[in-house]
Amino acid sequence: MKVRKIAMITAAFAIIAGALIYGFWSPESADAKEAILYKNPQCDCCEGYAKYLRQNGFKVTVKATHDLSLIKREHGVSEAFEGCHTTLIDGYVVEGHVPLKTLNKLLAERPQIKGISLPGMPLGTPGMTGRKDGPFRIYEIKKGAPKVYAVE
Repeated sequence: MKVRKIAMITAAFAIIAGALIYGFWSPESADAKEAILYKNPQCDCCEGYAKYLRQNGFKVTVKATHDLSLIKREHGVSEAFEGCHTTLIDGYVVEGHVPLKTLNKLLAERPQIKGISLPGMPLGTPGMTGRKDGPFRIYEIKKGAPKVYAVE
């Protein structure tokens, strides 16, 4: 009886592994949030951020473009709040390497803003190498005076 149970468990693992290898099944849930990440074609850290989102249940499409500044303007991102890349998720613009905790807060609270931004390319953020050297200030993207949305 024990041998049969071990054989069944081994077979189940083999089927799952094969499905993962050949792309028939994805660990992303069917209700995964879709994200479109716009980036400069030469930037690698953006791919790191896309991987980070995928590892945390997002379905990410990466679009390399030479019109990144136009996309930022179309979505209300001022020059002062520009990050490395622009991601559109569930009706919001997410600028730069925003950590998951703040991204999930945005999607759960659903505030009346255009989105959030972690300006620049701070070391230690998701997708960036290096060591975090202080708190990250994530700002609201909206009309009016800048306001901190979260500090991580």
